[in-house]
Amino acid sequence: MRLDSLYLEGFRNYAYSGAEFIPGVNVLIGDNAQGKTNLLEAIYLIATGRSFRTRSEKDMIGFERDFARIEASGESGERVKRAEIVIRRAGRRSMSVNGVKLKTASELSESYNAVLFCPEDLGLIREGASVRRRLMDNCISQLRPRYADILNSYSRAYAEKTRILRDSEEMPSLLEMLDEYDHELARLSAELISYRARFIASLAPEAAAIHAEFSGGEELSIEYKTVSTVSDPLKSAADIFPEIWAHQLSHRTAERASRLCLTGAHKDDLIIKINGADSRSFASQGQARTAALSIKLAEREIHNRARGEYPILLLDDVLSELDPGRQSFILNRIGGGQVFITCCEDDGVIAERTGGKVLRVKGGEIK
Repeated sequence: MRLDSLYLEGFRNYAYSGAEFIPGVNVLIGDNAQGKTNLLEAIYLIATGRSFRTRSEKDMIGFERDFARIEASGESGERVKRAEIVIRRAGRRSMSVNGVKLKTASELSESYNAVLFCPEDLGLIREGASVRRRLMDNCISQLRPRYADILNSYSRAYAEKTRILRDSEEMPSLLEMLDEYDHELARLSAELISYRARFIASLAPEAAAIHAEFSGGEELSIEYKTVSTVSDPLKSAADIFPEIWAHQLSHRTAERASRLCLTGAHKDDLIIKINGADSRSFASQGQARTAALSIKLAEREIHNRARGEYPILLLDDVLSELDPGRQSFILNRIGGGQVFITCCEDDGVIAERTGGKVLRVKGGEIK
């Protein structure tokens, strides 16, 4: 899987610019605020249909522009893929691959996949559960487009149930609809849990092996934590459903009192430990960075195993805070697939060590 060329029009600070890439390592060099991360954002958008920086797609349109256009050409599954996304200030965005219009963003993942590591991903270790759920959701959605559809349905049902609980004090009749939404959320939770459990069962040993080598022997473990009544999350969704349903019924009184959804897949988390200690509380800054990078490199291996080719790897300002030994480990582990690395002005050492191509980014132009 590779991206051969990318053209941007009205995207962030790119008025109109384009570049061609090599199948190996592409090094994006430039000062801060010149557009390096914007370029990675465009590639990620082509692969996943969403930004990793904003929830409002209008934010990606340049100032005084009516639209932003991204055009990409490359190869996936030994087939040429030409993808286009147009984001408009007025009206809905449009997406196509090889001239065929797409209905949902998840369809883009059938052409390109991407694994991203950026400074914010340190939150994978230290921040709240939502960050770790996003790790699972982003990867599984690319590998299993049906998962993205289930997740969207769950989000809609969750929003509706929350609205019912919130407004029920003034409109008690709304509570008559709770059974319907509880049943739907239990059904969708069971499907999400089944997907997530299988994903973590594959990811955990891969990440542990990479981390042991990366850290010099430290032990990394990842445990999937879901609704307490689920006896085995690796069971089928049909077997998980009654356990979720029972948990929801037992929390109904508490939900009505608090007017909050207290049970379901939206409460899932990952317990990440280093040498047996909870990394969220006890990991140093260096340990957190090493663990997060190990998980991302493991995610890349999961993609390769599932699709038979490596996804595009996006590394945004990853190497700047690593010691030389850990820098070497990363650079030695990224062979076999296409990689984009951003860094500030330097002497080109990364490009020399990887045989990569240097692209200089300045003021929204790629040279």
